[in-house]
Formats: sequence, C-alpha cells, structure tokens
Amino acid sequence: MHSLEHKFYARDIDARQIRPFEWGIEFLSGGSEAQDPHQFIREFNTRSIEDSEGFFTPPPLDPGEYDFNGFWLKFPSSIATPYEKNNTVQARVFPAGANDRVVIVSPQWNADDQSHVALCQTLNRFGISAVRMSLPYHDDRMPEELTRADYMISANIGRTIQSVRQSVQDIRRAADWLYSQGFSKVGVMGSSIGSCVSWLAFIHDDRLDAGVFNMVSSWFGDVVWRALTTSHIRKALEGELTAEEVRGVWSAISPSALSHRLPTVRRPALLISATYDLTFLPDLTRIFFEDCDRHGVPHDKILLPCGHYTIGKGPFKYMDAWHIINFFRRVWR
Repeated sequence: MHSLEHKFYARDIDARQIRPFEWGIEFLSGGSEAQDPHQFIREFNTRSIEDSEGFFTPPPLDPGEYDFNGFWLKFPSSIATPYEKNNTVQARVFPAGANDRVVIVSPQWNADDQSHVALCQTLNRFGISAVRMSLPYHDDRMPEELTRADYMISANIGRTIQSVRQSVQDIRRAADWLYSQGFSKVGVMGSSIGSCVSWLAFIHDDRLDAGVFNMVSSWFGDVVWRALTTSHIRKALEGELTAEEVRGVWSAISPSALSHRLPTVRRPALLISATYDLTFLPDLTRIFFEDCDRHGVPHDKILLPCGHYTIGKGPFKYMDAWHIINFFRRVWR
C-alpha cells in the first residue's frame, strides 16, 4: 500500500514547485515590515487561539450579496486577499427537492472541479442536498499565474494561515445562506485539508448539525513537515525553522491547539482515517482521536485499509462513500 501511495504521489511530482520561504505577515492583520516576523507570528497565533471565536467568525453578509442562479452560488469572501479571483466564493449546489437537509462539502487540496461531485449526486439520491465548495485558490478562484493551488498551503506562513481562516469563514457564510433558504439541518463533510477546515467550522458554529471528517489530523505544521504530499514545502521550511517551530507558527489553524473548545461540542461526528496514510500520519491522527475521546465529543471512528491517495481509488472510495452517506442518513432519520 505504501508503494502505491508513492506511485500516485509521483504522478505529478514535476508540477510541484519549491517556492521560497516567506513569513507573509502582510497577509495577517496588524503585520508590518518594522516588526520581527517570527515574534509577530508567534503572538498572532496566541491571540488567534485565545479568541478563536472571533478569528473564525465572518462578519454578516447582506442577503442581496449572495448570487444563486439555480446551479452555482457565489458570494464575497469575508477576507480580501491580494488575488481578486480568490475573493469570490464559488460553490456548486446539488438540490434534492424540498428536503430540509444539506451537507456543505469541502474537497481536498488541489482537487479538480469534478472532485466530490459524485458524492454530492449520491447524497441527492438519498434526499440530502449538497453544496460543493471551491476552496481558496482552487477552480475559478485560482490566479492566472498558478496551475496548482500552491497559495493555499505553502512555505508562506502568513498566507497559509489566511487561506485556512478564509476557508472556515467561507463555509460559515455558506451556512448562513442555507439557513436563510429554509434548510433546518446543515452538516459539513471535508476531505484532507477540507476535513481540517470543516472541523474548524464545526467546532466554532453550533448550528452545524453533524459532520464527517474524511482523514483527520491534529497539528497542521506537523503534517506539512512530515507528509509525503508536502515534502517539497518542507524543503523550503527546513532552512529557516525547526519542526517544533513549524508546529508553533501554524498552531492557530491546528485542530489540537483548539481542543479546548471540544467540551461544548455535543453534535455527532464521523472521523475517517486511512491505516496506511503517509500524509495524515497515524500517530498524528491518534492525537486527534484522543482529543475527541478526552473531551467527550460524540463520534464514530472508521479506519480504512488504504492511504491518502488510494482512498480515492476503488474499492476504497466506495467504502468511504458508503460510510459518509450512511452516517448522514442515520443521524438525520
């Protein structure tokens, strides 16, 4: 299985660029060139964790700013980035008649525009609507100079923090619209980085009724430092930071750094992991599981006998979809 993971990883290895390390404090509120960037990032993370409610909550959006043509939902992102195309959230809507249940779906990093569409269509067959989000710097949100969504996760520390925060707030603005449309049960489902941002939205928004988190991990920086998928990013980081420092500079977007919120989370969750995952490594996943166990989050765990890439291949993708769909059918009976 590990050989297969390396094989699938290697298919687009030439497309991965080793971009230079940058602090990127200009992407974070309060940052300026006059400050020591490492100290600023440390203090920014501390403040963001202490006020994570404010950090991940978007300001209200006027209902007239949502644009829905029956198929696509578009609205302004709550965070304005230097990249104009990235500042309009785009989501494909899959309605299932008059049913009041809907799942906000967030795909994996570098997903193409067809990723998770089949899952959304299958949810429809069981009477559940779906909204398939485009993550920052993906699909039509990708700046012209990119061929991959490199700006979402990179060796630019501040921009990576901003993009994850933006993703979480985008999900919550989508939820605002769905509730305004009469949906009474809104859930989230995410894969890989989509799982991370969906989880951060879930633990900060009590309205989100249930969630499936497809491949989970605990510390954002540890994943980037140790994962097969992000080994090219580590090459840019390791000349500037240690592994411990990388964990620290991305703590504000790490599920385990925000585990203090879990005692109040009493909504059902399904946590899916891959036994042979070389990206969300098993020891990092166990920390996530232990956080949920320790704080009493009502959850089920599924371990699939595959890896991060092979979970998208048969037969594992069918097993994965079966667990996801049946979870929502069960909790929304």
